[in-house]
Amino acid sequence: MLRVIGLNHHSAPLDIRERLAFSPQQAADALNVWQDTTTEIEAVLLSTCNRTEFYAASQAEPLPAAESLLQFLLDRKGCGAAMIPASHIFILDNADAAEHLFSVASGLDSMVLGDMQISAQIKSAYQTAVTAETASTLLHTLFQTALKTAKRVAAETDLHRHKVSIPSIAVTDFAMRIFETLRNKKIFIFGAGEMAEETLTYLTAEGGQNITILNRHRDRAAALAAKFGAATADWGEMFEAVIKADIIVSATGASEPVVTAETFRRLEKQRGGRTLFVLDLAVPRDFEAEIGKSSGVYLYSIDDLQEVCRKNRAERDKAVPKAERIVRQTAKEFVRDVMYRKSGTVIQKLRERWSKTKETELQRLFNKLPELTEKQREEIQYTLERLTAKFLHPPMESLRSESGAGEPSALLNALAKLFKIN
Repeated sequence: MLRVIGLNHHSAPLDIRERLAFSPQQAADALNVWQDTTTEIEAVLLSTCNRTEFYAASQAEPLPAAESLLQFLLDRKGCGAAMIPASHIFILDNADAAEHLFSVASGLDSMVLGDMQISAQIKSAYQTAVTAETASTLLHTLFQTALKTAKRVAAETDLHRHKVSIPSIAVTDFAMRIFETLRNKKIFIFGAGEMAEETLTYLTAEGGQNITILNRHRDRAAALAAKFGAATADWGEMFEAVIKADIIVSATGASEPVVTAETFRRLEKQRGGRTLFVLDLAVPRDFEAEIGKSSGVYLYSIDDLQEVCRKNRAERDKAVPKAERIVRQTAKEFVRDVMYRKSGTVIQKLRERWSKTKETELQRLFNKLPELTEKQREEIQYTLERLTAKFLHPPMESLRSESGAGEPSALLNALAKLFKIN
């Protein structure tokens, strides 16, 4: 019915994940190849920086072996099997596969617990499959249910209500207390690494628009600026930036402070007493701690924010059990509903087969016994209907029972083969 094969940040290090990573265009191309060669099996390919997961589903045809699914991905990336050790690959089927996707969509499987960016990535992967016509009834239901589950977890738990990364806390819990809005604030970013990029994500989400990036390598600053519509400046303009800034985010790799207390005292005279928020994410620190004692200066280092991170993580951890219960319940209901529909087809055909046989035998009997009264005919017909219903009751109850457990495929296949139901 359903199978997922892939790797993620739990099962494989970054250098392995990179080998099997698909860009949006590569994922679309792969699904187009799948559609051209494997039309009976539905497929969705989810690929992010933390995971590559290939979902295959079918309501009638046997699913390809996990090895075949993996080989398809390797072929699309031009990789040999030796480049992706089997120990890094996970394989999940049916209820386990559904529960996994619902956990991913809800942020329970993210590198940062509760991260909701994955929901948008799942939606995008699903839309790519829709465009490629590789997602049909079963995967439509699966992925729509995954997104609904994520919304339910967000609405019914506190999993997403406590920021747990240092940049998110710095911006949403600290900067937004100091400034009512970021729209008219001059924001300068010192550095162009991952921490700077993550902080930019939160700054722009909160309305930050007037942003300038400074880095020792101007090309790296330009590449980051292009992602956020920011400006760039030469590294030598740093002190001018300190004079102009309302907000500074500093995340360089310097071994010494880039702004000393003595330098800041000299620059402070030109600032005119304006409020300055400095988020120093560098280790070692870019701004000397004494700068935080200046009037109107709010200077926060990583150590200042870690305690808030710890408390927020504890609050998120409290929400995990409830979120997991929602995921398990929804996955169980999904599999049960799919199996009910599949069982319903077999039950309907069984009814039709036995009903047709009953009508044929009744007609043969009535033809042989034309002297029967109408009441006698009705009694005979009623008796055969009861007999048919009693014969059908045990297999139907078994189908319903195993459908509720989520694993009726073996029984379904046996009944279909026994009664020659296609």
